[in-house]
Amino acid sequence: MTTRYTTLESPLGTLLLVGEKSAGAPGGVALVSLSMEGQKGAAAVRPGWVRDDAAFAYAAGQLDAYFGGGLTEFELEFVPSGSQFQRDVWGALEAIPYGTTLTYGQIADRIGAPRSASRSVGTAIGANPLLVVRPCHRVIGANGSLTGYAGGLERKQTLLAIEGSVLAG
Repeated sequence: MTTRYTTLESPLGTLLLVGEKSAGAPGGVALVSLSMEGQKGAAAVRPGWVRDDAAFAYAAGQLDAYFGGGLTEFELEFVPSGSQFQRDVWGALEAIPYGTTLTYGQIADRIGAPRSASRSVGTAIGANPLLVVRPCHRVIGANGSLTGYAGGLERKQTLLAIEGSVLAG
C-alpha cells in the first residue's frame, strides 16, 4: 500500500499528516501519523511516499476548524498500531472530553491499571503517533502542572488554550 502525506500550516507550525488510502475513511485516507516540526520522534517524509493533498482535505478541514475553535471532536479514521497496552492508553486519551484534562494516574485508573503504572502510561502517551487528534495534550501532572509533550510544553499550552482548559495548580 502506498503511503501518502501532506503538510498543513497551523498555530503549532507545520504539521505532517501521513496516511494510507481507506475506502471507508472520511476523505478516503486513514491517518498513520500526525506530527510537527521539532517534535521528539517526529515522522519524516520517506522515499516512495506520495504527496496527496486532496486525500487529506477532509482531515485538514477538521484540523483548521479545531484550531479556529469550531470543532471539539475529530471524526477521522486511524490505522491501528501499537501494543495492546498502548492502544488501551490511546483509547483513554480519545475519551477525554474537549476542554478538560486528566492526570497520568487517572488514565491508569481508566484502563484498569494501578496508579503505580503512571510511568508506563506516560511512556505509552509519549509513543502516540497522532498528536492533536489523539489528545495527549490533555494529560497533565498529578499536581496540575504541564508535563511531557513530544511537541514541547509551549505547544501543549497552546492546544489547551485553544480548548479553553483551566489547569489546576
